[in-house]
Amino acid sequence: MTSPADTLITAARIDVDASGEVVADQMALRRGRILAVGESSADHAGPGTQVVDMGGRWLMPGMADVHNHHLLAGQSDLFELTVSPTAGLDELLRAVAEHAAQQSPEEWIVGGSWGSVLLDQLNTSETLSRMDEACGGRPVMLRDDSKHNRWASSAALRAAGITADTPDPDGGQILRDATGEPTGVLIEAGGLLVEEALAAHQPMSVEETAQAAARGIEMLHAHGITAFQDAAASLQLMEALHHLDSEGRLKAWTVTSMLANDFIFGADPLGEEIIRHRDRLSSRHHRPDFIKIFLDGVPPTRSAAFLEPYLPDALHGCDHRGHTTMDHAELESWLLRTAERGISAKIHCTGDASVRLVLDAVEDVRRAGHTEPRYQIAHGQFIHPDDVPRFVELDVVADISPALWFPGVIVDAVSSVLPEGRVDRMQPNRELLDAGVLIAGGSDWPVAESPNPWAAIYGLVTRQDPTRRAPGTLCPDQAITLREAMTVHTTAAVEAMGLSAETGRLAPGLSADFIVLERSPYEVDLEELPEFSADETWFAGQRVHAR
Repeated sequence: MTSPADTLITAARIDVDASGEVVADQMALRRGRILAVGESSADHAGPGTQVVDMGGRWLMPGMADVHNHHLLAGQSDLFELTVSPTAGLDELLRAVAEHAAQQSPEEWIVGGSWGSVLLDQLNTSETLSRMDEACGGRPVMLRDDSKHNRWASSAALRAAGITADTPDPDGGQILRDATGEPTGVLIEAGGLLVEEALAAHQPMSVEETAQAAARGIEMLHAHGITAFQDAAASLQLMEALHHLDSEGRLKAWTVTSMLANDFIFGADPLGEEIIRHRDRLSSRHHRPDFIKIFLDGVPPTRSAAFLEPYLPDALHGCDHRGHTTMDHAELESWLLRTAERGISAKIHCTGDASVRLVLDAVEDVRRAGHTEPRYQIAHGQFIHPDDVPRFVELDVVADISPALWFPGVIVDAVSSVLPEGRVDRMQPNRELLDAGVLIAGGSDWPVAESPNPWAAIYGLVTRQDPTRRAPGTLCPDQAITLREAMTVHTTAAVEAMGLSAETGRLAPGLSADFIVLERSPYEVDLEELPEFSADETWFAGQRVHAR
């Protein structure tokens, strides 16, 4: 024996690839890696080997999440007001008042989420007065359920310098009442002035940012997630992750998507100014391997780019189709410049016109000989049928998010702005899989209330709301099988992030990242899956979560 194991796992039912098949009952680990799986594992036991008896429990690879905003979630959990996006206006205002009672008069109240369906109710001077009363005159900024839009109190508007004379910024709107006064509702880039005022008032240090990121990762561990991609990374987050990894505190494979443009978060710097720090901030477990491009907005605010018009409204008229943030030439330039440096891209697309623009640009990039970079279309809930096979032809990944494949407040808000029948092909997962597209599961947490992959798997299989709050099904013909859904949230997501050489399966040489379950997900009633959870989560051979 040349390599004594640090840990020997015994009495386990080991499923090496989340397929539902038990192939071994033992596994040997050394220095965070898997030495052996199966009968030969015991050969690696030495005098100092710790033996862990799993008592017949199910052991499978850690889950992966290709799209989340873990820092936002960690900040929210540690520092912010949290409200369910299903809350009505009265409940939202009560939560603000209760939170305000615990704060000093000058302290900002930050948090969310308010549901997109409340947009019209919030967009009045009367509701702004109610907000000001609830918060006691404090500055307040609440993000909506998409994290694209803001609702601010009068004090926050003053801090940001927003008045009736403030013009709408490029890529956003400051909504106003009949007299021209701001109502506090800020659409897309309209919220950046408030974000900047907040950052100036209470900037976060590297260590504070690291604490919030680490808290977000702890919350992911509780759901069995050991590898993830942050979908919109600022330089501050990248520095925090590098800081965590250098101190041995980064307990997950973390891929970051460096912000190329931003009309939502108020991040600075962007684009080339953040990319130039990439090499310095890359580390063992932190991989800043993608850029993030916001190519459109979101349907509820009519800022997603569609091939066909939205329903008519007084503000946009009868032929409004949204717009993309870049034209073909600019998008192609970004993809070519980054491909030359081996950088991949995650591109936010919520309308079918933006999806098509990405495919057209990637076609040019592939034709130029760049076959290695990975391209992820994030969300992509609307895809023209003609464009589905192009995902396979161009090796483009579909990054899908759970709030969009079962009924709920976001789907309701989308349905309210599109003509009847348009949502009938929303999130066409069955069609994508049948065409051979690589589908990777991402939670979009905290846009989605939870990163729970088991609830998402339930939604993929049933097209029903795993919280049981919303009735019915969404496009049931687009349901996929349990085995396919498990792949979406394990090996497919790992492949989409470029981590297959490190994790995603339980095989010798790979990182010892796995979860321990009381029962196999293939053995329980499907209706139990939304409440399913990991008994234990292990990352790099260490137990990082125990229920």
